[in-house]
Amino acid sequence: MLYLFGEYILSADIKGNVFIWSFRGAEPNIEPVGNISLGDKFTPTCIMHPDTYLNKVIIGSEEGPFQLWNIITKKKLYEFKGWNSSVCCCVSSPALDVVAVGCSDGTIHVHNIRYDEELMSFNHQIRGAVTALSFRTDGQPLLASGGSSGVISIWNLDKRRLHSVIREAHDGSIVSLHFFANEPILMSSASDNSIKMWIFDTNDGDARLLRFRSGHSAPPRCIRFYGNGKCILSAGQDRAFRLFSVIQDQQSRELSQRHVSKRAKKLRVKEEEIKLKPVIAFDCAEIRARDWCNVVTCHTDTPQAYVWRLQNFVIGEHILTPSAGTRSPIKACAISACGNFTFLGTEGGWIEKFNLQSGISRGSYIDTSLAIKCAHDGEVIGLACDATNGSLISAGYGGDIKVWDFKSCKLKSRLDIGKSVTKIAYHRTNGLLATVADDMVLILFDTVAMKMVRKFEGHTDRITDLCFSEDGKWLISSSMDGTLRIWDISLARQIDAMRADVSITSLSMSPNMDVLATTHVDRNGVYLWINQALFSPSTNVDNYASGKHVRNVCLPTVSSAEKSEEEPTHNSEDSKQCKIKPYVIMDHQIPNLITLSLLPKSQWQSLTNLDIIKVRNKPIEPPKKPEKAPFFLPTVPSLSGEILFEPLDNSKETDNSSEHASHKKMTDLSSHFSWLLQSCGETKNYSAFTDYLKGLSPSSLDMELRVLQIIDDDEPENLEQRPELHSISLLLDYFIHELFCRNNFEFVQAVLKLFLKIHGETIRRHSMLQDKVKKLLDVQSLVWQKIDKMFQSARCMVTFISNSQF
Repeated sequence: MLYLFGEYILSADIKGNVFIWSFRGAEPNIEPVGNISLGDKFTPTCIMHPDTYLNKVIIGSEEGPFQLWNIITKKKLYEFKGWNSSVCCCVSSPALDVVAVGCSDGTIHVHNIRYDEELMSFNHQIRGAVTALSFRTDGQPLLASGGSSGVISIWNLDKRRLHSVIREAHDGSIVSLHFFANEPILMSSASDNSIKMWIFDTNDGDARLLRFRSGHSAPPRCIRFYGNGKCILSAGQDRAFRLFSVIQDQQSRELSQRHVSKRAKKLRVKEEEIKLKPVIAFDCAEIRARDWCNVVTCHTDTPQAYVWRLQNFVIGEHILTPSAGTRSPIKACAISACGNFTFLGTEGGWIEKFNLQSGISRGSYIDTSLAIKCAHDGEVIGLACDATNGSLISAGYGGDIKVWDFKSCKLKSRLDIGKSVTKIAYHRTNGLLATVADDMVLILFDTVAMKMVRKFEGHTDRITDLCFSEDGKWLISSSMDGTLRIWDISLARQIDAMRADVSITSLSMSPNMDVLATTHVDRNGVYLWINQALFSPSTNVDNYASGKHVRNVCLPTVSSAEKSEEEPTHNSEDSKQCKIKPYVIMDHQIPNLITLSLLPKSQWQSLTNLDIIKVRNKPIEPPKKPEKAPFFLPTVPSLSGEILFEPLDNSKETDNSSEHASHKKMTDLSSHFSWLLQSCGETKNYSAFTDYLKGLSPSSLDMELRVLQIIDDDEPENLEQRPELHSISLLLDYFIHELFCRNNFEFVQAVLKLFLKIHGETIRRHSMLQDKVKKLLDVQSLVWQKIDKMFQSARCMVTFISNSQF
């Protein structure tokens, strides 16, 4: 476990060692500054700092006792005997010297650590071990406790009894509880991958749910982009069907299965037992989303299919049950291009068509050449409908691919692969069908000519999923060997490959082809990767075409500050970056492009027009003095609002003091400007200096640059000793660096124009500055030529298309 304690981080391992790490300083320390050995018979379970106890922490143990340690002197100050039960959590109370300890036997002990006395205790054994505690700090004597059963209990410390219970607050063990300081708001998080905010504002003092964020509590099985790439439909092993928003997480939600909570409370069972079984396959269509249900799902060992209406985020009214003689689980589903019909394929080989609006069966597809009355002589692996509602394509586990007439439900043609098929993917625009067999080989068929057109080999383990790109030029596949491979259909070869540290189970490419979504083994999240191949042309396609060159990548982390490292495989000779990068860590520069500052347009445009703005804002007439002096005494304005009386004779002194204060403020700003510029120039990391400049107003930035202006007519020998000259030289280095990196392009251009306008004469008189200005000109010309070339290319293309007649 880890515990943040002031300027230190405490880490504890299972062997009873506590290491002390210092993380604040100029350079990170790779070695601990100290360590504490707790002994073999003391297994730490929690660490807590009691308020007002300087440099001291309490460490709980699995054996029952807990100890008070000083981390500076590394001495044990006291050991508490405990209550013959493992200490699971410990928290400090608003009262001094008082802590609450939660044990694995379900008991809560409020203890005075100064006198080693127990003040009170509570018990909720039926709710499991106490895993989290938190005191309310807004004046109400309440203590919140969370158990392994997902229930939150609220205890009244004055009356020493149970105050209220939040039943089924979470579907898993409570991980953390936290009352906001001086607020009646409680935050809770649990192992069900959710975080919830509860507010105590009811008349009886009970809590109600204010807002929450949640995800899958079990790994998702299949995902698919929806809504023009803005959302992702995800089905998980936790029996939840969720809609994730790629743009804004507030729009993410779980699709309702109609009154699950009420039915669970009525039957006194958990919500998971009421929900539908996990989804194994689904299909969606956006064309009739506003009219009726537009999603159909197949569930584990379930002979019915369910429809959903994403317009209302709720399950539909119709339950689709095939009319086959035997009740066989549904294994495949598909929706027609028009959005009116859905097709269901069962484990017994039956295929049936349903109307989505009414839920009525509209016919069955039967192969009369088979001995039994069905479509396939085995399980239906996949279904697909073409773009014109002319044909239905089905694939059986036995390796037979059949094309049916959409309206008459008669068999048109068939093709036998000769080996078992495990998964298919169909592209409606080009009519290509990709199949996956047991031999880990991808085979593409033309469904019109019923011929094999492509064959891709390279995976060494079971292929988990595959999908086409929106334009139909790429085929993307994933395997249990951890690799994700991109195949170019027109070139008939592999163009890219990467190996994730955790195998991919499902994938989906966005309609814009800019983002790839993946799910992984034993991971509850949906991971987003950006397709960098769209922005930078590949120069190493030949290396990846052999199938041996695979780039190793790590899964993207939740925090954008952490970076996924890439390491080449042992047989990789290319040192360039992989085409697909984690979406959350893309903070480097895209080749041949520039990055803008995202500042308001008025802020950087005002820098280039400050002179015009000053002339425009100049008053037409100077202020006039009043003809007669007022009868009251003159006062001096102050920021505090207090009235300060001054004699009339001290007006000059007041003016001098204000000028002195203004000069002092200008000097302080200039010193901070120069210090920050020099410190960033030494490390060649100008991000802090850029943030400082972007935070200044146009007039303040103009003042900062004018303070460095050299006005005196000194000799060139004396100019070299001026501190302003050194700052100007550092500013030139800054501009060269920023233009070379192509960061904050429009803001840097505006600042550079203002800088040259103010210090142009000084640069002309000094040879050292002239050399840097020449280098700055070369970098500026190189960057702008590339950008201008792309602008002209896009302009010519737009002009050509606009003048063309189609």
